[in-house]
Amino acid sequence: GTFRSTPGEVGPAVTEALKAGYRHLDLAHVYGNEEEIGNALKQAFDKGIVTREELFITGKLWNSDHDVEIVPKAAAHSLNNLQLDYFDLYLIHFPVCWKHTGLATPSWGASELGDTPLIDTWRAMEDLVDKGVCKNIGVSNYPMMLMHDLVTQARIQPACNQIEVHAYYQRESLVNYCLSRNICVTAHTPLGGGVLNAETWDTPIPLKDEIILEIAKSHGKSPAQVLLRSLLQRGVVVLPKSVKPHRMAENKDLLDFSLTADEMRKIGTLDKYVSYKTNPNPLSAFLGGSDAFSKEGTDIFD
Repeated sequence: GTFRSTPGEVGPAVTEALKAGYRHLDLAHVYGNEEEIGNALKQAFDKGIVTREELFITGKLWNSDHDVEIVPKAAAHSLNNLQLDYFDLYLIHFPVCWKHTGLATPSWGASELGDTPLIDTWRAMEDLVDKGVCKNIGVSNYPMMLMHDLVTQARIQPACNQIEVHAYYQRESLVNYCLSRNICVTAHTPLGGGVLNAETWDTPIPLKDEIILEIAKSHGKSPAQVLLRSLLQRGVVVLPKSVKPHRMAENKDLLDFSLTADEMRKIGTLDKYVSYKTNPNPLSAFLGGSDAFSKEGTDIFD
């Protein structure tokens, strides 16, 4: 992951990640660091650290670039910044259209809603696949209702939904819905935001949870490794973010242990999500059918 990486920091971090064996890079235009990452990638290619074909690179379409005629220009702008010819995966960053403010100046602050429907933006994304600009397309931060709406209308099915999902926000209905439709679920905040979230917003983080600490100790692993492993065992792809080489190595070392069913059950009890449900909510109506994705049924508002 490359979110919240300061100028002068992200380029070296990408280089170290590639040296450590990472091959999936998650990027976004609004992060404001595409050019620095592009320079790091070019250096890595030139030095033979890695080839383009060995990488899986994800980019994201920002909210203010949803207009149909802007979508291909936005993708081209990002690829030019990154010095690349194509994206392996290109995502709609958020399910909301804002008024266009220029390719080089993505809207943030005093943003105004636009009038392009999400499905029209998706059709423009499908055109990118047809033209070879993107190998796959998907979405990010889509709740279940919008996810199903897209699935029923898409000519090219979404390959991925990248969402916040971690031990404190487990989103069972949404995760299992996507997996049932062969849509990859990617966790962009697999550690619950980590220490930075705790320092910025004074929020509890699963890295310091007693149950996680206990499980980590029993396996001789770090709390982060336990959290990442638990998501992998749920079928979720993880995107841990660090600029520290030793953390990068640790976050990748997840395949030499597994969590027991009892440990997964304990982690399952940590969910702090409180659903402020509408009245009525058809949650339990799904019970007994193939589309019941949690023990309570399916929360369409997830």
